[in-house]
Amino acid sequence: MHLDVMDGIFVPNISFGQPVVKSLRKATDLVLDVHLMITEPIRYIEDFAKAGSDIITVHYEACTDVEATLLKIRACGKKSGLSVKPKTDVHEIIPFLKLCDLVLVMTVEPGFGGQKFMADMLPKVEFLKHYAEQENLDFEISVDGGVGSENAALCVLAGANVLVAGSSVFGKEDITKAAEDILNAAKTYTR
Repeated sequence: MHLDVMDGIFVPNISFGQPVVKSLRKATDLVLDVHLMITEPIRYIEDFAKAGSDIITVHYEACTDVEATLLKIRACGKKSGLSVKPKTDVHEIIPFLKLCDLVLVMTVEPGFGGQKFMADMLPKVEFLKHYAEQENLDFEISVDGGVGSENAALCVLAGANVLVAGSSVFGKEDITKAAEDILNAAKTYTR
């Protein structure tokens, strides 16, 4: 379960915080991937870890010290994720990939759901897949933003093995069918 935490500063929207994560943790044993779209997330890593996050994903652009932030996530016993916005060159995060359990490529500008998928972000996914193989690194490659049944296969073909879908599922009348459509489209290709 991917949970977007927004502070209204790093992104122009506000969502929820640790109390919601803590409540969800009590209600489910699903993996909680908490995506912190907040400025200087290192300040809240311990709180989100204690609330029950399994994966804590931070934005490269939101951290003064990316390495310290990723190390703090791991020190709290959680998996570490690093996200990049569309305008960020994926090569900028190379020094931090050895500290990542997940790398999240944003295929929209973060902050609002329902945006159009930016297919021109898929080369970032391809680069990450090849770089991980070349350097013998083991991290999940996630795609978030505008993901739906019409582009899920493209994401998987590029190298993604985690797809984040919001509006394309929850914006539909039949959310079960919408989710199944994405899964079936993604299964068309394997990594």
